[in-house]
Amino acid sequence: MKVQDVMSRHAEWISPDTTLVDVAKRFRDQEIGCPLIGQQDRLIGIVTDRDIARRAVAAGMDPRTTPVSTIMTKGIAWCYDDVDIDEAIRLMASKEIHHLAVMNRSKRLVGVVTLSDLAQHGETATFQQLSRLAARDSEHHQHLRAQRHPH
Repeated sequence: MKVQDVMSRHAEWISPDTTLVDVAKRFRDQEIGCPLIGQQDRLIGIVTDRDIARRAVAAGMDPRTTPVSTIMTKGIAWCYDDVDIDEAIRLMASKEIHHLAVMNRSKRLVGVVTLSDLAQHGETATFQQLSRLAARDSEHHQHLRAQRHPH
């Protein structure tokens, strides 16, 4: 199965100057989980609702004036739309991410693929890979909690 078979074809590309309020409205109104940030025909980053909560709200930033570029994850991992989903999973696992931009062979943005997309459409071997990735994330979060709240 190829990435193009499971990806979301609705990929948002927003300006780095977009305010956090406007990004949050896109999350709500368009049911988008991770808009990509672009500038001068290039992808430069990605932002998730978790980034807004952890990097902006928790730091007391004003969402009406703070540009998304302040909190976005810089750089972006991507894959081609015609690669096998196993390759996308390996890339996500190696970079410890849950979202990949998807490009066609002309390097034009054509979608986004997430762990959820892969889980909904994958085969047994895919579920095993995703399970390992989710377990690693869970262990990482448990370790962080233990460091913050030792017994």
